[in-house]
Amino acid sequence: MRMNTARKFRKSTNLSLDKAMVEEARELAINLSRAAEDGIAKALKAEKERRWCEENRAAIEASNRYVEEHGLPLEKLRLFHIG
Repeated sequence: MRMNTARKFRKSTNLSLDKAMVEEARELAINLSRAAEDGIAKALKAEKERRWCEENRAAIEASNRYVEEHGLPLEKLRLFHIG
Protein backbone atom coordinates (compact mmCIF):
# COMPACT_ATOMS: atom_id res chain seq x y z
CA MET A 1 0.00 0.00 0.00
CA ARG A 2 1.50 3.37 -1.08
CA MET A 3 1.35 6.26 1.36
CA ASN A 4 -0.04 9.50 -0.01
CA THR A 5 2.98 11.77 -0.58
CA ALA A 6 1.28 14.88 0.85
CA ARG A 7 0.25 12.96 3.94
CA LYS A 8 3.73 11.50 4.38
CA PHE A 9 5.14 14.93 5.25
CA ARG A 10 2.31 16.12 7.47
CA LYS A 11 2.10 15.94 11.28
CA SER A 12 -1.19 15.61 13.07
CA THR A 13 -1.52 18.07 15.96
CA ASN A 14 -4.07 19.60 18.30
CA LEU A 15 -4.79 23.32 18.30
CA SER A 16 -7.07 25.42 20.46
CA LEU A 17 -8.94 27.89 18.29
CA ASP A 18 -11.67 30.41 18.86
CA LYS A 19 -14.97 28.52 18.57
CA ALA A 20 -16.74 31.24 16.57
CA MET A 21 -13.88 31.41 14.07
CA VAL A 22 -13.92 27.65 13.60
CA GLU A 23 -17.68 27.65 13.00
CA GLU A 24 -17.44 30.53 10.52
CA ALA A 25 -14.54 28.89 8.69
CA ARG A 26 -16.51 25.67 8.36
CA GLU A 27 -19.57 27.58 7.08
CA LEU A 28 -17.33 29.15 4.43
CA ALA A 29 -15.73 25.79 3.58
CA ILE A 30 -12.28 26.97 4.64
CA ASN A 31 -9.79 24.16 5.22
CA LEU A 32 -8.69 24.79 8.82
CA SER A 33 -5.49 22.78 8.49
CA ARG A 34 -4.38 24.69 5.40
CA ALA A 35 -5.37 28.05 6.86
CA ALA A 36 -3.47 27.32 10.08
CA GLU A 37 -0.47 26.10 8.09
CA ASP A 38 -0.49 29.27 5.95
CA GLY A 39 -0.66 31.45 9.06
CA ILE A 40 2.18 29.57 10.76
CA ALA A 41 4.29 29.79 7.58
CA LYS A 42 3.81 33.59 7.53
CA ALA A 43 4.71 33.83 11.24
CA LEU A 44 7.84 31.74 10.67
CA LYS A 45 8.93 33.91 7.75
CA ALA A 46 8.36 37.13 9.71
CA GLU A 47 10.30 35.85 12.73
CA LYS A 48 13.21 34.64 10.59
CA GLU A 49 13.37 38.05 8.88
CA ARG A 50 13.25 39.84 12.25
CA ARG A 51 16.05 37.67 13.63
CA TRP A 52 18.17 38.13 10.48
CA CYS A 53 17.86 41.91 10.78
CA GLU A 54 18.78 41.75 14.46
CA GLU A 55 21.76 39.45 13.85
CA ASN A 56 23.02 41.64 11.01
CA ARG A 57 22.19 45.03 12.52
CA ALA A 58 25.82 46.02 13.15
CA ALA A 59 26.88 45.24 9.57
CA ILE A 60 23.87 47.04 8.09
CA GLU A 61 24.53 50.12 10.25
CA ALA A 62 28.24 50.09 9.32
CA SER A 63 27.37 49.88 5.63
CA ASN A 64 24.87 52.73 5.94
CA ARG A 65 27.45 54.88 7.78
CA TYR A 66 30.02 54.20 5.06
CA VAL A 67 27.61 55.30 2.33
CA GLU A 68 26.62 58.40 4.30
CA GLU A 69 30.28 59.37 4.75
CA HIS A 70 31.72 58.33 1.38
CA GLY A 71 28.77 57.92 -0.97
CA LEU A 72 28.12 54.83 -3.04
CA PRO A 73 31.33 53.04 -4.04
CA LEU A 74 30.55 53.03 -7.79
CA GLU A 75 28.58 56.29 -7.92
CA LYS A 76 30.81 57.78 -10.64
CA LEU A 77 29.98 54.87 -12.97
CA ARG A 78 26.21 55.40 -12.78
CA LEU A 79 24.48 56.12 -16.06
CA PHE A 80 21.69 58.05 -14.35
CA HIS A 81 21.46 60.53 -11.52
CA ILE A 82 18.79 60.96 -8.91
CA GLY A 83 17.73 64.40 -7.81
